[in-house]
Amino acid sequence: MKYVKATMDDVGKVCEIVRDSICHVYPKYYPTEVVDFFCELHSPEKISEDIADGLVGILMVGEQAVGTGCYRENHITRVYVRHDYQGKGCGSFIMDCLETEIAKHCPSVELDASLPACHLYEKRGYIAKEHCRHFVKNGVVLVYEIMSKPLQNVLTKINYEGKRFVPRENTENGEVDGDTVFCYHQIGTDFHAEYAGGEVKKGFMIGKVCENGELDFYYQHLNQSDEIRAGKCHSIPLVKNGKLEMHEEWQWLNGDCSRGNSIVVEI
Repeated sequence: MKYVKATMDDVGKVCEIVRDSICHVYPKYYPTEVVDFFCELHSPEKISEDIADGLVGILMVGEQAVGTGCYRENHITRVYVRHDYQGKGCGSFIMDCLETEIAKHCPSVELDASLPACHLYEKRGYIAKEHCRHFVKNGVVLVYEIMSKPLQNVLTKINYEGKRFVPRENTENGEVDGDTVFCYHQIGTDFHAEYAGGEVKKGFMIGKVCENGELDFYYQHLNQSDEIRAGKCHSIPLVKNGKLEMHEEWQWLNGDCSRGNSIVVEI
């Protein structure tokens, strides 16, 4: 997965993603008048305006545009994923990217949560601030929540030398788990790590530390089936409760060459 800034050439793609998600999901929770309201709220004109302001992103899976996100100041305003890609971590990946961007200039984030999304945002640490009602056509009432949570800045400088991590989350096509321990090392901008445990007999990572603290590296390991696996990864550091969390996007370079996401946390 890759989250990229949308251009004016992407207006049609964003509109298609938004309408697909609304029309497939919202009728399960809202009457027709509310569904129509959301379609009109996210009109091509409004989407074009947000793209022109540089606030809209598109989530790409391979060559497919499958999701979109938008923010203005510290307010997340439009997160949608195509119905056939929901439940695969796409929405969480978009939210990670939006929160990371907002954290650069704001200490907290807010959003308006529709009924289908409230429980998902609660799992991300959002708390309802206000219960809202909005009247749409034919006197129908739209009910939603204004939710918020504090943010911590993305690190701009860090030394990984001696830090140890374990996975907290990983997509099913990954081979590391909570029994895998990573030992990080850094000299200047050179980065390497060893890891082992769980399904991994022995692994090694090597790469570079970017100026903003993010990591680009290649990894390889021998698993318990005596298979050699290799891949590449981009890792973004966040601070939660005084500890580092590395939010990772990776891809196998052998086997099925599939992609995945994981979060490893400092111990």
